[in-house]
Order: sequence, then C-alpha cells, then structure tokens
Amino acid sequence: MSEFGGMDELLQDFLMESSELLSDVDNKLMELEKRPDDLALLNDIFRGFHTIKGGAGFLNVNAMVNLCHRTENLFDKLRNGELQISAGLMDVILDATGSVRDMFGALSQGRQPTDADPALIAALDAALAGQAIAPAAASAPASSAPGTGPDWNALYQAVTPQAPAPAQPAAIAPATSAPALAVPVAPAAAAPVAEPPKTAKPVAKSGGGGSSGQQENTIRIDTVRLDMVLNLSGEIGLTKNRLTTLRTEILQGNTDQNTLRSLDEAIGQLDLLVGDLQNAVMKTRMQPVGRLFQKYPRLARDLARQLGKEVELVISGEETELDKTMIEDLNDPLVHLVRNAVDHGIELPADRVAAGKKPQALVQLTAEQVGDHILIEITDDGRGMNADALRRKAIEKGLIDAETANSLDEKQCLQLIFLPGFSTKDQISSVSGRGVGMDVVRTNIQKLNGRIDINSIPGEGTRISISLPLTLAILPVLVVRACNQPFAVPLAMVREIIPIESGAIQEVSGRPTIVVRDEILPVRMLAGLLGWEPTQKPAFGVLMQSAERSFILAIDSFVGRDDVVIKPLQNIRPKGVAGATLSGDGSVVLVLDMEDLLSAEGASPVGNRLSELIAL
Repeated sequence: MSEFGGMDELLQDFLMESSELLSDVDNKLMELEKRPDDLALLNDIFRGFHTIKGGAGFLNVNAMVNLCHRTENLFDKLRNGELQISAGLMDVILDATGSVRDMFGALSQGRQPTDADPALIAALDAALAGQAIAPAAASAPASSAPGTGPDWNALYQAVTPQAPAPAQPAAIAPATSAPALAVPVAPAAAAPVAEPPKTAKPVAKSGGGGSSGQQENTIRIDTVRLDMVLNLSGEIGLTKNRLTTLRTEILQGNTDQNTLRSLDEAIGQLDLLVGDLQNAVMKTRMQPVGRLFQKYPRLARDLARQLGKEVELVISGEETELDKTMIEDLNDPLVHLVRNAVDHGIELPADRVAAGKKPQALVQLTAEQVGDHILIEITDDGRGMNADALRRKAIEKGLIDAETANSLDEKQCLQLIFLPGFSTKDQISSVSGRGVGMDVVRTNIQKLNGRIDINSIPGEGTRISISLPLTLAILPVLVVRACNQPFAVPLAMVREIIPIESGAIQEVSGRPTIVVRDEILPVRMLAGLLGWEPTQKPAFGVLMQSAERSFILAIDSFVGRDDVVIKPLQNIRPKGVAGATLSGDGSVVLVLDMEDLLSAEGASPVGNRLSELIAL
C-alpha cells in the first residue's frame, strides 16, 4: 500500500519530471566544473533543483526537501560569489544529487525516503559555513566502486576536527505549488546511473535510483505524431468504406472494368496508407538517445577521479532517435564501454605527457543515423590495443590454443576481447579484471540484432562502433527453405547468396567448407542445425556474418526479402527460434535466432520441437 494515498498519480508525474531534471542538473554540474564563472549555467542548475524541491514539498517528502534546501543554498552562494567551485565542493554537491536520486528509488516504491546521511548533511553545512572541503579522491578508499561517493564521515572529521553533532535542518514551509508536470505516466524514473553515490545509510536503488530490472512501460509522444496517426487512421477508415461498397457491387455481379479498376485503386491506396501508418506508429516509439547519453558524463567524471585520471567525455548526436525499447537495453553495454574507455583505454596523466599527449584525455560518444541503421561510436585517444598482446593474453588464459591464435588476423585478434573470461588486467579490482564486461556487451548488442566492431591503433586510441536497426518491432529478413519448410533469418547477418555447384563443398579437417574468393568458409546445413534429415542436396548458400565468424548457411532454396513483425511464441520456444510471423499467403514462418541456433548445434534435438511447433 502506498504511503501517498490518492496522490499516487501526482507522485508518478513528479518522478518522471524530476528524474529528467536531476539528470540535466548532473550534466550541467559537469559543465560548471569546467566553467565555474558561467552565471547562466549556475542559474539553470539553481532553477532545476528549486523545481525538484518544490515538487517534493507539495508531496510532503520532507527528507528530500531538507536535502534540496541545503544544496540549493550552496548554489545560491555560488551565484552570489560567496563561495567558489572546488573539487571538494563539487564532490559534496554530486553526492547530494546522488542521494536525491536514491530517494527517487524509495518514492517509486510508494514509500517515504529516509533522511540523507547525517555526515553528508554535516558536510553541506560545513560548506555553507565557508569551511574548505578536501577533494573526495584523497579520502575515498582505493577499493571503492567507481561512481561511489566519498566517505563523508571521514571527510567531515577532516574539515572539522572537533565537529559538533549535525545541525538540525531549519523548518521549511512546504511549497504551495507543484512543478510543471507532463501528462500522467506509469511509474518510470530516470534511467539508471552506474552505481549511484554510496552513503552510510543504504536506501533502495530501484525506480528513480539505480537499475530496478524493470523497464518503463510508458512513453512520451509528440502530439504532432499522434495527430498523424489519427489522420491516417481516418483515411484508412474511408478507404475501408470504399472497399466495402466495391465488395457489395462485385457480389451483386457488377464486375465491369470500371468496378475492377476502382477496386485496384482502392487496394493500392490502402497499401500506401497502411505503409504510412506503420511508419507513423514506429515514429511514436522513437526517442532521442540523449536521454541515455546524459547519464554518462558523471559516470566518466567519477571513475576518472577515482583512478587519478583526467578525462573529458564529449557527446554528440543526442537528437538521433532510436526505438525506446532499444534505448533501455543499450544502457548496460554503453556503461561497460564508457567505463572500459576510462579504465583500460586512458593512461594516467604522467604517462600521457611522457608519450607526448595532453594530460587530459578525450572520450567521445556519438550517434548518427546511417541509412536504415543507427551508428553509435565510443572513441578514446588512449593507449590503444596491440593485436599480438591480445593474442598472447588469450593463449595465456587458455581461451584459445596457439594454433588457432596464430591463424587470426589483426581484426580477429581485437575481437578476442569479447571472449568470456578475457581481460588484459593482471589484477582484479572493483573496476575491472574479471573478464565479464565485454562479453556482456557483445551478447546484449546481438540481442538487439546489432553488430559491434573494433578499430584500434597502439598508442593512438580505440574506436568501438555499434550498428543497430532503427527498431526491433519490424525485422528485415531473408525467407529461405529447408526440408520443404520456410524459415526467416535476420537480413542484418546476410552478406550475399551464392549457388552451390556440384563438388563445391570440400572436407577440411573433417568439416564441410566452401572457398569463396580465396577464403575458406565453414558450411552449416540449415537442416542439420534444425536436427532434421535433409530431403535434397543444398542448392544455395547464404554467406552470413555474425559478430566473430563468417559461414555459409546451406539451404534448399530461398523465397526472398521481407519485412516482418515478429510474434513471440507462448509456452513453447525451441532453442534457436526467435519467434514467428505470417507470410503473404497466411502460413506461419518461424524466425530463427542464428546465434542461438549455432550455439545449440549438436546439443539438443531442436528438430523434434520444431516439428511439434509446425504441426500446431
């Protein structure tokens, strides 16, 4: 039962609006650290925090009001020139915003948050009193997780050796008006920031705080886009009425040329309108990736401070739009990549200067639409990766044998970082070294039907490119046949279709292969992958490229390209099957998950379950 009674809808409005405001405040604080004299920036930060405090007061969230009031007073003193920005003061402010975010987590669960850590309150009061605040990096334990805040008890003792008990917060009258709110939405708070600042009092980190494991189930839509959907729906209704009239005439025996021509025109018009409606509906799901990117400047800043590095994260292409579901699923991969760039890629300032570089490193996060795909790139000007070193490390860890390693070219060696258990770190730390991050990145990108590529030059830096479809709702596929059954494979993996001539398949080390332009490629029989006995010799081969391998998928025939809407299978889902769709003639076509199917090769009788499913 919620503690907010009949105000639950207002609470959800507040969480949605204020979570976005807080993310904006965090980003502007990163900018303020670079431009401490920017009065306009300070005013924006002050207004954002004031709006959050006003909403909290309207909902009687006193713990948040008290914390926001102190932090707002700090901003006011900065605006008036009574205080100056310092690394220590910025650490105090950022830990306060992190504590507010934790409070959002409690609110998203329908309960009042607990008071902020008394040591943090004391540190804020000390800063307001004009006492110098030491940088948190000096007092933060070396083993602390990236993004965690300083030990405020220790820090407060450092600035006030004879510290009295924390002052009680001054009485604050609740605000009489709530902030400007969006249309009512379901519980959905800010997208998770990696490991919010840690306080002595742990609080819930779900919803408005850290990752809750639940995705938002609502979306904000521009009314212009909704109007377009409405207009198209009305036009489709008119066309439907026209088709109904023509159907009646034809059933009554009127099949003259004019009637048939009108029928053809109406069907053509309906086809165009349905296509336009489909595109309009897809656009309602599109959201700017800036919602996701806005969390990463603070992540990079906190981790760089912990590691003793100087890093600037530059973001561009925030307006690029991507399917909302994909934006949510991209968070974990991008968190890993930004952290890895700062931790693995960037050198310490002294090492950079010795190498002839600026002490401050540059990490760039960009997004742009390229054709029908979105390209996201993370680039750093750090130490880069050495292909030979990666090869040796993979052999040393027993991930591949020496013979396999020696057959890899430079690009394939870079792909070794995606192997489970691979890490270039000799010592495990709280930041990295366990070899799980990049494996998770590749797996999650593949689930989004995307590709990830790496380019790196030793001593100059690394660029990681992620290519994603605009949406997951509609999937371009190639429809193929095996054993007289149609199947759909993701078109993103298809490079070309080649005929398989008699004698083209040769055995190499006991495995079937085909030579394509002097490259020996393994052959995978689709019927064999499905666990079925082939009914004929394969006539065509589909050259497919996954994240780390190329192969030929041998098929009986192919139908052609199509754009399909995948329907999930309820209760029964054989390994290697992503879902099902309907063909033009109304028959069911199974959509194959090729990575899943290849990993299941020879492991289980996939074909039996497929036969049962097709029989249904």
